[in-house]
Amino acid sequence: MTTNEEAALNAILVRLTESREELRRILDPSHQETEGSYDASPRDAEFPRSRTMRMLMSGRGLGVLGAVAAGLFVARPTLMLRLLRMLPAGATARILLLRAFAALRAKPERPRRDPPPP
Repeated sequence: MTTNEEAALNAILVRLTESREELRRILDPSHQETEGSYDASPRDAEFPRSRTMRMLMSGRGLGVLGAVAAGLFVARPTLMLRLLRMLPAGATARILLLRAFAALRAKPERPRRDPPPP
């Protein structure tokens, strides 16, 4: 390798490292806290334990998953339909219905207006 090729390779590796760190900051805000030491056991025992699954199950993660699914449906509809056939339709429908009913139950009733006095 010549010195120009080595310098180009080093520049690429530096940019790659910087982009990885930027992605870690965006997708895993708690990464800065645990950067120095890696602990195989989770810090808290809440479910789900995996930081990836926590991010995916949060509101931001569900939005990301929805955007990816919509993009996949627009870009490759046949692949998306094939993936949808793999989902258990009954369980998925049950989960969606339960969430819809829970949201309706949690919605506060609007105050009723009394008719104006005569």
